[in-house]
Amino acid sequence: MRAWQPGCDWTSARGCLGDTARSVPRLLLLVHVIAAMVWVGGVVVLSTLVAVVLKVRDMNAISAFIGQLRVIGPLLLAPAPLLVGCGVWLVLNGNNGWDFGQLWVQLALGLFGAAFLIGVAFQSRAVIAEQRAAARSNHAEATRQLTRWAWGTRLTLVLVAAATWDMVFRPGV
Repeated sequence: MRAWQPGCDWTSARGCLGDTARSVPRLLLLVHVIAAMVWVGGVVVLSTLVAVVLKVRDMNAISAFIGQLRVIGPLLLAPAPLLVGCGVWLVLNGNNGWDFGQLWVQLALGLFGAAFLIGVAFQSRAVIAEQRAAARSNHAEATRQLTRWAWGTRLTLVLVAAATWDMVFRPGV
């Protein structure tokens, strides 16, 4: 592998790092997989924590968890642009035989889209309702909203697990 040199052509088949046709897709795949691991791992941890918090039924624990969701939620979604960006780039690259007409690529994008929409349309509204209820000291409503949020998190986990299965087994290929 050659060292980087000023003026290298990153778009050629043999660019600055040697065989760019193989090294860039590998780097993209690595970033894609790491982003997926962070996202799936975060959803698993949150699902577990919310189950514990709801089982204990301690209002202090519920209030503390609700208060942290506004910070934790965006951190959990932070890898999403990398996940999608690298995945789309890998398909557009064309060197691996993947294209947007393949069933597994369409399923992956659809499952990601569904998980993202659940987060934007359902989860964020449930968190806002939880926080408002907690601020009014309406513990029953805060618990009810947190339970709704927990179901949304479980559904998101099912969707990302299905997307992971899809990308490993690539149906239709």
